[in-house]
Amino acid sequence: MDKRGHVAFFCLALFFLWTSAAALLSPKGVNYEVQALMNIKNSLVDPHSVMGKWDGDAVDPCNWAMVTCSPDHFVIALGIPSQNLSGTLSSSIGSLTNLQSVLLQDNHISGPIPSEIGRLQKLQTLDLSDNFFTGQLPDSLSHMKGLLYLRLNNNSLSGPIPFSVANMTQLAFLDISNNNLSGPVPRINAKTFNIGGNPQICAPGVEQNCSRTTLISSAMNNSKDSQSSNRPKSHKVALAFASTLSCICLLILGFGFLLWWRQRYSKQIFFDVNEQHREEVCLGNLKKFHFRELQIATNNFSSKNLVGKGGFGNVYKGYLPDGTVIAVKRLRDGNTIGGQIQFVTEVEMISLAVHRNLLRLYGFCMTASERLLVYPYMSNGSVASRLKAKPSLDWATRKRIALGAARGLLYLHEQCDPKIIHRDVKAANILLDDYCEAVVGDFGLAKLLDHRDSHVTTAVRGTVGHIAPEYLSTGQSSEKTDVFGFGILLLELISGQRALEFGKAANQKGAILDWVKKTHQEKKFDLLVDKDLRNNFDRIELEEIVQVALLCTQYLPKHRPKMSEVVRMLEGDGLAEKWEVTQRAESTRSRGNELSSSERYSDLTDDSSLLAQAMELSGPR
Repeated sequence: MDKRGHVAFFCLALFFLWTSAAALLSPKGVNYEVQALMNIKNSLVDPHSVMGKWDGDAVDPCNWAMVTCSPDHFVIALGIPSQNLSGTLSSSIGSLTNLQSVLLQDNHISGPIPSEIGRLQKLQTLDLSDNFFTGQLPDSLSHMKGLLYLRLNNNSLSGPIPFSVANMTQLAFLDISNNNLSGPVPRINAKTFNIGGNPQICAPGVEQNCSRTTLISSAMNNSKDSQSSNRPKSHKVALAFASTLSCICLLILGFGFLLWWRQRYSKQIFFDVNEQHREEVCLGNLKKFHFRELQIATNNFSSKNLVGKGGFGNVYKGYLPDGTVIAVKRLRDGNTIGGQIQFVTEVEMISLAVHRNLLRLYGFCMTASERLLVYPYMSNGSVASRLKAKPSLDWATRKRIALGAARGLLYLHEQCDPKIIHRDVKAANILLDDYCEAVVGDFGLAKLLDHRDSHVTTAVRGTVGHIAPEYLSTGQSSEKTDVFGFGILLLELISGQRALEFGKAANQKGAILDWVKKTHQEKKFDLLVDKDLRNNFDRIELEEIVQVALLCTQYLPKHRPKMSEVVRMLEGDGLAEKWEVTQRAESTRSRGNELSSSERYSDLTDDSSLLAQAMELSGPR
């Protein structure tokens, strides 16, 4: 072999060596992520086959259902809530080191929480609630320095609360309630925490009393053997027991009085919290900002910092002294009764619901004349603004937004207790974070509803074009009114237009949903789809999303799917069967010469003044 041959052979060998190393250690870690995800899949029992299309031979898992990736193709979120999963959680989850969110709540997963989960340094949200996890809380949870939300409630976890976990000062929310935890509770540094429903633990701040009670029990058991020699000690024990019992009675009386006071003054108690004891009241974990702080943060609410206007007030971008970027919502007429109700409603709703697809609240400010709410700043604005901006949202991003918004609403409807009805689902109220992940915001019109109740009747509020027909005509709203609004949101995402703009290019007026259905049947997607997409979309996926939108916007609420069904359909499960059943039922109804659902709905909305622009309806809530 000549010199050139040796060089060529050396280069070829070097190339194969490099490709072999790349297969083991991909620069983006994709191969390791595929292997880890497949191990997670194999350790779980998946009755609905939501992970059925996960492929161990794939190079890139970013198109898999339930998996979200960053723009550079790292797996950053794994979300499989409410899918009846069983089995165990694989320790391989620790290999997905770029994860920012893990949502496995409301399943039947058992076994211990793997200690390897502590490797997830970038994890911000971990929700394993409502499962059957056993064993102790792993100390390794404290290794996740970026963790903000930790939900492990409603499992069968046992043992003491590790000091390392209790000392996680960065936690905004910790819920370990309704387990079998035991022993004294260390001081918990999370801003909000819930440890109720663990009968074998002591309340926070009374560890000494807890230890004393244990000693008292031992002393009483031993007193039978040495009554005469230990009378002084017995006397002390009896005195301590009486003191403890008195304290418990006083605590019970105080707690009863607090409940009575809260019931009577439920709209005021949150704002009467002493700043030094915020953590002791239900919603007091939220930071109470001084008005001057927010003035400085927003440069005195400068118009240059104005990032949004709404029916309830303006939103300003601001900067806290530590560099945190915030959005400050300054309520219009905040000192009026209506403004106060909207203020309290938004605070209560957002504090109750913590989910990666729901807007969280940093804090609030309340003065004699001002009501302000402080949120994390959403760098990509609202879906409504991004649909009008350049460059336009690509097809994959629009699909991800639809699925994220659906998961947020699913959490409100089926995983909160009591459930929450948003009542104003539209593109302007879906915000986008740095990764264009959907975050449902603006809870000013939200209502709490017991799971036993079917609806609530109020004055009609919301935005014309997004309001469900039964709400518009009767004032009755339920989770199905949100489903209707979500269907309209899907059409906004597809078309890039506001609800009342649909069909203008085709000179279509009124009966908008009939026009969308007709366009879908004739497969004239060019009339429906956003021109800015320039045919860069999957026509099959487009047809499926239009079908989901039409299912969500059926006239009768009982015909609309639940949000859990909507999420599954958007993930590719059960849409064909649901669509076929609906079409057969609609064909039967049409033979009875009934008006179409959209025609009946258009009777309620087809007014020239309403078609001119979306209107926000006002009035009492």
